[in-house]
Amino acid sequence: MSSRTLETGKGKEVRIRIPGAVDRIIRTLEEAGFEAFAVGGCVRDTLLGREPEDWDITTSARPEQVKGLFRRTVDTGIRHGTVTVLLDRAGYEVTTYRVDGEYEDGRHPKSVEFTVSLTEDLKRRDFTINAMAYSRKTGIVDEFGGMEDLRRGVIRCVGIPGDRFTEDALRILRAVRFSAQLGFSIEEETLKAVKKIAPNLAHVSKERIQTELTKLLRSPYPEKISLVFETGMAPYVSSHFPEANGAVSHKFSGEKHVRWAALLRNLDGKGAERILKELKLDNDTISRVRTLTEWWSRPIPPEKYELRRAMSAMSEEMFDCLLDFRLAAGTDGPDETERLKELTDEIREAGDCISLKTLAVTGRDLIAAGMEPGRQIGERLEELLDDVLRNPEHNTKEYLLRF
Repeated sequence: MSSRTLETGKGKEVRIRIPGAVDRIIRTLEEAGFEAFAVGGCVRDTLLGREPEDWDITTSARPEQVKGLFRRTVDTGIRHGTVTVLLDRAGYEVTTYRVDGEYEDGRHPKSVEFTVSLTEDLKRRDFTINAMAYSRKTGIVDEFGGMEDLRRGVIRCVGIPGDRFTEDALRILRAVRFSAQLGFSIEEETLKAVKKIAPNLAHVSKERIQTELTKLLRSPYPEKISLVFETGMAPYVSSHFPEANGAVSHKFSGEKHVRWAALLRNLDGKGAERILKELKLDNDTISRVRTLTEWWSRPIPPEKYELRRAMSAMSEEMFDCLLDFRLAAGTDGPDETERLKELTDEIREAGDCISLKTLAVTGRDLIAAGMEPGRQIGERLEELLDDVLRNPEHNTKEYLLRF
């Protein structure tokens, strides 16, 4: 990796490190007579000492010029100036400096125009901390005070907040998401604009809203989800989202289904499922959240029969998740949780039957024993399972057929 030590306005040294592949792409473009910089979130995260998820590059070269300089490329978004350069078994998006045209739908520009000005390209970006660029040749390019906002821990729009949010309403949710991920506050004028533009969130797809909310909930400061309600965004997230009122904190583990269940836990299973379906979450997450919301507040006495009954209602993984969830939610205290886990281990070590899959008889066995096929077969199997949950020693074919 290449690195360069830079001086901020406060005289503090900051070392920028970029992957070798990114450095080679930038140098190749520079040697061909173009400008090129790492830009956006990768610069922000590197300055914060975080590992960037992606490295994006911006350049004065046109898309066809970029393609002419690299052997392997993909036309990722050529209409908007983006070409993906494939290097070292990874892809790096290289986008031509551009100026966005008029935003007609509150989300996407009607057109884009390429420009030779890096400043014009950075000016169209959402927040100052995302509007910085870097190359070894030039160092940090920070036209809008992003370094100072990083130092102060502030989310602030580039230019006039109302303009940035009117262009793309999803940015109001991104402001809260970045606040939660970084532990930053939202600058006063930016926050006022969030409240004013909140109704425009209705024009954004539920899938994009859900992606931002999931990132927010899984962040180190998930309690900042409260800002979605305080700023008036909640009614425009989905029809029933304002009903979500569970307090979320870092005490809950960071899995997607756990954090969503924490937010929705004061609803019944159907209510939680309705909101998640409105936001287009995947079926696996919906199923897991429903399990947690239905079981987190139910009494589970430290008694093996009751534990086996609860364990039979879900997978082994989900039951372990439930016990941790109940501890985080305050349903059970540490001592109660420890006792429940001890009994759970004993049940598993003993090999007790806790599902129809491990019941010693099947529907075929009951039919062979003389029962008529039909719904009563399933009902009888459930009766047999309940007996075995209470008395594990009864789980033998001979006993159950006699029963």
